[in-house]
Amino acid sequence: MSPELLRSLVWTDFRLAVLFCVLIPLGLLVWSVAKKAKSITHLLMIYWRVSSLLAITVYLLMDQNRVGFVTGFAALLLIPLSLWFWVDLNEEIEDRRGLLKLVFNAWRWAVTIYCIAAAAVQVPYLKCAGSKAALATAECQAWLEPPRVYQTIFHASTKVEKLGFVAIIALLLYGLYLAYFVLFKFSKQGRIATES
Repeated sequence: MSPELLRSLVWTDFRLAVLFCVLIPLGLLVWSVAKKAKSITHLLMIYWRVSSLLAITVYLLMDQNRVGFVTGFAALLLIPLSLWFWVDLNEEIEDRRGLLKLVFNAWRWAVTIYCIAAAAVQVPYLKCAGSKAALATAECQAWLEPPRVYQTIFHASTKVEKLGFVAIIALLLYGLYLAYFVLFKFSKQGRIATES
């Protein structure tokens, strides 16, 4: 793939991620809270917990931490899983009527398709996590450009090393919470999201 085409692909992916993974679900969360749609709100809160791995990824990549390539790929797999996994929430949402349900389900399908497609595109670039030499290649550096631009806009006065350190701490906390969920909550609740 030519460098120009890859750069265009990376920026398209970044823009789609902002649209599908940040802006639309944020609007849906506000709408579901206003409409008192508890099942949709609950599922969106689960979504935000899971998708926070994408934010961690951006901060890891700002510091050129190779782990960011792995966390970004993992987030793309976990997001669709978090949206479709819960039997009780899916049943409650299915029983709802109205525009909110229609828009929510359209977004849920769209973000699922986006995440699967983005994960497929990123598979060849997982090699960027392999070594510093791989990270230094032009194709791996192309994936670091959007996080760098984000850093210059929102954190221009903060050193990238500091942002990278915060991202590592956030990743450790995320990993601990995920381990707690898998080992304790999932074994007790299964595919039921609401605790009894």
